Amino acid sequence: MDNYSFFDNVNQFVVRAAQYMELPQGLLDQIKECNSVYQTNFPIKLDNGHYEVITAYRVQHSHHRLPVKGGIRYSSFVNEDEVKALAALMSYKCALVDVPFGGAKGGVKISTRNYSERELEKITRRYTTELIRKNFISPAQDVPAPDYGTGAREMAWIADTYSAMHTNEINALACVTGKPISLHGIRGRTEATGRGVFYGIREAVSISEDMESLGLSPGLEGKRIIVQGLGNVGYFSAKYLQEGGAIIAGIAEYNGGIYDANGLDVEEVFQHMKENGAVLNFKNAKNIENSAELLEYECDILVPAALENQITEENAPRIQAKIIGEAANGPVTTEAADILQQRGVRILPDFYLNAGGVTVSYFEWLKNLSHVAFGRMDKRYEELTNRGMVGAMEEITGKELSDTQRQLLVRGAGEIDIVNSGLEETMVNAYHTIWDVMKTKETPSLRIASFIVAIDKIAAAYMSRGIFP
Repeated sequence: MDNYSFFDNVNQFVVRAAQYMELPQGLLDQIKECNSVYQTNFPIKLDNGHYEVITAYRVQHSHHRLPVKGGIRYSSFVNEDEVKALAALMSYKCALVDVPFGGAKGGVKISTRNYSERELEKITRRYTTELIRKNFISPAQDVPAPDYGTGAREMAWIADTYSAMHTNEINALACVTGKPISLHGIRGRTEATGRGVFYGIREAVSISEDMESLGLSPGLEGKRIIVQGLGNVGYFSAKYLQEGGAIIAGIAEYNGGIYDANGLDVEEVFQHMKENGAVLNFKNAKNIENSAELLEYECDILVPAALENQITEENAPRIQAKIIGEAANGPVTTEAADILQQRGVRILPDFYLNAGGVTVSYFEWLKNLSHVAFGRMDKRYEELTNRGMVGAMEEITGKELSDTQRQLLVRGAGEIDIVNSGLEETMVNAYHTIWDVMKTKETPSLRIASFIVAIDKIAAAYMSRGIFP
């Protein structure tokens, strides 16, 4: 795998999808390439007084829509090829779920475990400053978000740095999403990607003919699932899948995994990991010292929610799952996908399944531009209207509702309700769009169908601007 290129891997799928389309070669070449690639190297002073040079990247893949959108990851594995690939996937992801952004991605080559909070703040603020200098961040041009190794804390530092350098910009806080609620973030953003994974898997297993072909019954109830990664995405994916009736039989982390055929309590495992630094030695569970082995255990659904390149041509023949839900970006290589497809394994592609994060980021961006929270202007009005309807219903029927029933019917929609409703609508509609294209064009996989849908929308955007005839 020394010569493996994540970016080339993504483009291989683009080329395959294009075979089902009629696109000018020049347009296809434009869609495949990254528009802008920026690498910066800057020094920071560590707490011990020494200096260290940090390498960081920001890639804007496609300007067919502006602003471009994409998270920032902090990882010692960050490199230009990875960031380019992730930026490309963001373009196709946004197009696929009808979020009007181009794709981008950022990365800082550090392991967060090696730095104090003060040092991480220095790195984040300096990185933001470098992006500002090159116009690689602004509400109208490029809007970052959290990714692996970052969260609301880092997004707050970015927003504060940008606002301090743009004091006259009324929409300054829209320069980044995934911010804390106190800094005009949006409710539901933290769990958005994991919730989107749940909606996507739930929709996929609801189609009877697909489940019949896999030897499974429709629905989530009783499905045995193994999740790789218990970070933000993996935790919320596992949590909602368990609440939906699935059995979480295995959880793999970088330093070991656990397995229990009777099911693991996700919340208890998460608390155990927070207290002990690992999921190992959880009550009644079997320890798996080499967590990669857990991917090969028998299950109905495997959810890789860690990093890319986890399932390769080496271990693909041993994967026993019937469905793979790519919660992470690029966890299955092209070669592995071919092997799994030949074996009848159904893959729910990453740039569909983990689109919940960018969908809710879009909602946050809209909230910041409008300067009003969703539901603020109509929640009480809805409650008043509903209360009147409930009163009329009780008067007509002569039956009085219980307090619980009345509260359920009267309650108006708040921000979290609207966000979750919009996310569910997005994931459900997108899946059926992909499924229809797969059936109509007789593509070999959902991934190829997803690329066809995304490429078609990006191509239409370019052509509508007169860039291509």
